[in-house]
Amino acid sequence: MTRKLKLEPCDADALRLAIAEIDELFGLQRVTYDTGKRKLSMAYDGSRLCIDHIEEILAQHAIEISHGWWNHFKEDHYRFVDQNIKDNANKEPWSCH
Repeated sequence: MTRKLKLEPCDADALRLAIAEIDELFGLQRVTYDTGKRKLSMAYDGSRLCIDHIEEILAQHAIEISHGWWNHFKEDHYRFVDQNIKDNANKEPWSCH
C-alpha cells in the first residue's frame, strides 16, 4: 500500500522523531517526507499495518494531519481499503471447483 498525507506545519524535531518511530514499524517498506509540500509518503504491507497506526504515532508527537477536505477524503478511503485488506488476509480462501 502506498499512502500520502499532507501535514500541518509542525516542529522539525518532533517530525524527525515521529518519522524514525514510523520507520521502525513491522511491515513498513519506506517512509519519506517532502518538506516543500509537507507530504508524508509511506509504503507498507496492508495486512500488517493500517493508516491508523501511522496517525497514532503522529498524534503522540503532536503532529496534525492537514484539515483540508481532500486529505480527509483520502484518509477515509485509506481506512476502508486497509480494513478490507486486513479482513481478506484473515479469511481462508475457498473455491467451488
